[in-house]
This record gives sequence, structure tokens and C-alpha cells, in this order.
Amino acid sequence: MSTSSTHLSAKAGPSPQTVLVVEDEVLIRLVIAEYLRECGYRVHEAVNADEAILILRAPEVSVDIVFSDVEMPGDMDGFGLARWVRANMPQTQVILTSGAERSADIAGTLCEAGPLLEKPYPTQDVVDRIRQLAAKANRS
Repeated sequence: MSTSSTHLSAKAGPSPQTVLVVEDEVLIRLVIAEYLRECGYRVHEAVNADEAILILRAPEVSVDIVFSDVEMPGDMDGFGLARWVRANMPQTQVILTSGAERSADIAGTLCEAGPLLEKPYPTQDVVDRIRQLAAKANRS
């Protein structure tokens, strides 16, 4: 995963979206979460799907986008989390990422952002996907 020296130009705008970063690899989660915060997003972090669902169910939390790894410890992987989000929080968008060979077709049916974001990815690509979702939502 690479960071970009131009990240400060990627500000989210006056009404930042809230992103839930679900990633069991600590370094990756911290880098992505910090980058998104620097870009103006509100960020929550979870290490697996169970923790993510607890955050998503919290009445004081409103999440616009779930950015989740596919491969995670626990009973539910990222695809399962995406299915849960679509069934229980249809207004919340999902972006999936993976370093493993997985079917892009599965991700495409679960994510408005399209196919998997493959690891390693530049951190700016995460912001680009979030912006794509925001633009798509504004057109609807």
C-alpha cells in the first residue's frame, strides 16, 4: 500500500462522509484510517465483521461507507459483511478489498463501487472509490 504526497488535496469537502474501515491487519487499518481522516472523512475502525456490525448497529453512529477487507478472522468474511450491510442498511455503501484471488463478479453484486480493490492499492484509490459512490448517490 502506498501513500501519496498529494493527499491533502483530496479533502472530502464541507460535509464529510463517515467511513467504517474493517481490516484485521493493524498497519493497513491504521494507514487507511489516518489517510481518510487527513482527507476530511470521519472514520471508525473494526478488526472483523462482528466488530463492524456492533459499530453499525450503534444508535449514535451513522456510517455512509463500509471499506472492508474480504479475508478476516471470524465466522463472517467481507462478502458476508457486505451481504449483511445490504440487507440491514441499504443506504450504506460497501467497498471491498482483497489481496487474495476472489471473484470480481461476487464483489460486483455486493458493492455499488464495483469490483474488488486489489491489494496493494494506493491510498488515493480508496478516496477515489468513495468519491465515485458520492457522485453516484448525488445523481440518484
